[in-house]
Order: sequence, then structure tokens, then C-alpha cells
Amino acid sequence: MAGNSILLAAVSVLSACQQSYFALQVGKARFKYKITPPAVFGSPEFERIFRAHQNCVEIYPIFIITLWTAGWYFNQVFATCLALVYMYARHQYFWGYSEAAKKRITGFRLSLGVLALLTVVGALGIANSFLDEYLDLNVAKKLRHF
Repeated sequence: MAGNSILLAAVSVLSACQQSYFALQVGKARFKYKITPPAVFGSPEFERIFRAHQNCVEIYPIFIITLWTAGWYFNQVFATCLALVYMYARHQYFWGYSEAAKKRITGFRLSLGVLALLTVVGALGIANSFLDEYLDLNVAKKLRHF
């Protein structure tokens, strides 16, 4: 099983490193703007960095679930490529939001688009697997013959 999921595992670890990097930026901002935990309010600069990180953390479980579902049931390489685009979008989102709230929009839209695509291809893969397993109908194979 592990050999069949190596790309998904690699990009998952890479994304976890990205999340850790964002958390480190919050720690640096706390020090820079003198915001002592557990406080989450202070300068607008700190609050933007904090919110950017929190927003990334809030959506991270959805990313991981859709990544693995799309990778297992649709195509591992395609899901991994989408994950890399997602990580790029989250990077743009985080640093854009850190500069100004309005600068987060491009990264936000791109990351939501990737999540939607991961969800759709994962659902298609699950549906195909279900049809193949229980109705002996493999839509993907039939489409390849056309």
C-alpha cells in the first residue's frame, strides 16, 4: 500500500511542513509585535498574520481528505499535481493576507478552486469504484475504449 501512495504521502508531508512554516511566522510576529500568548489581538499586522495562519489551519483537513480521496480513487499523479498548486495558492494567500487583507483574494480563489476540483475528481473516482465493485460496471474502462 505505501508504494502505491508515495506521491500522496510525500506531498502530505510537504504540506505539513508548510503549515509548520506558517505557524512559525505567527510566532515570529508575536515576538515582533510583542503579543504574548494566549492573546490573539494587537497590531493589525499581527492580526493579519494570525488570521492567515488560522484560515490555513481551518481548511487543512478538507485539503488532506480530498487529496487522499482523489489520489486513491481517481489518479495519484493528478491529485499530487493539484496539491502542489494548492500549496502554491496557500503560500500566495498567506503572504498576501500578511501584507493586506485585499491581497489574499487571488490565493484564496485559486486554493478553493483546487479544493473543488479535488472534491469532484475524488467523488468521480469513488462513484466509478462503487459501480465497478457492486454493479460490475467500470465507467473509466468504457470511456477509454471510445
